[in-house]
Amino acid sequence: MSELVTGEAVALELRPARLPSRALAVLLDLVVAVAVYVAVTVALVASTSSLDDAARTALTIATFVLVLVGGPIAVETLSHGRSLGKMACGLRVVRDDGGPIRFRHALVRGLIGVIEILMTFGVIACVASLVSARGRRLGDVFAGTLVVRERVPYASAGFMPPPPPWLAGRFSGLDLSAVPNDLWLAVRQYLARAAQLDPRVGWAMAERLATDVASRTGAPVPREVPPPAYLAAVLQERQAREARKAFGGDSAGGTAAPATAEVPVPPAPTATAAPSAPATPPPAPSSDGRSEVSRDVRPDGRPGTGFVPPA
Repeated sequence: MSELVTGEAVALELRPARLPSRALAVLLDLVVAVAVYVAVTVALVASTSSLDDAARTALTIATFVLVLVGGPIAVETLSHGRSLGKMACGLRVVRDDGGPIRFRHALVRGLIGVIEILMTFGVIACVASLVSARGRRLGDVFAGTLVVRERVPYASAGFMPPPPPWLAGRFSGLDLSAVPNDLWLAVRQYLARAAQLDPRVGWAMAERLATDVASRTGAPVPREVPPPAYLAAVLQERQAREARKAFGGDSAGGTAAPATAEVPVPPAPTATAAPSAPATPPPAPSSDGRSEVSRDVRPDGRPGTGFVPPA
């Protein structure tokens, strides 16, 4: 995979075409071009039989240049880098910055292609493609172009792996209000495509994004937490907060619990004094001045039963 940077500082991930697919596309283009050239030549020979040899030779050279050289240039210019062979193989010619090619790019590629493809039977083009890091032939090097793959094998995109369980609630205290939306979008795109990236490229992107997010939150990334896991945990925390704001249930934006109605409590009945029992009349004193209870004392000094038999 090749990462190109446009003039607007936008990184483009382009997949350069390999030599087998490019060779097959060139072979298909040559078959079509030779078939058209043979058909045009036969038509010219039949229609110019009355001309001399010099005129027929000039027409043959003009037909060769127009069909085998001008034809591919015109097709690539009008189709923005997609000839018949490249359409069949899912390829396209683009500029180094990822934009569509113009006439000057197609012209340089076509003129140099006469030498490295037609005159040498593709030997120079094959050697140059094998030496180049992005599989470019000489025509691509001088024209500033690149042949890329348009049809990429399908991979499940859009699935974001959840953070590790041991990071659940770890970043609940972070202030995420200063993180802009475009940075959140970059984090989501990285997590959705992390499985498709080269491990080294993916790790570098995760470190850069984690540093950007940490600088906005004011808290550094913990050393024991890998950058991809940090991004997944912080994004999950942000999604949880947005869900609580949308559906209620958080302390700031949630709905308060309904207050319980106060039931009036009736006043407690005042205690009324119980009617006092009639006081027991004191025992009548005896003839010697002592009461019967006081006289009922046992010899050991303990009180008696309170009943004194009559004398």
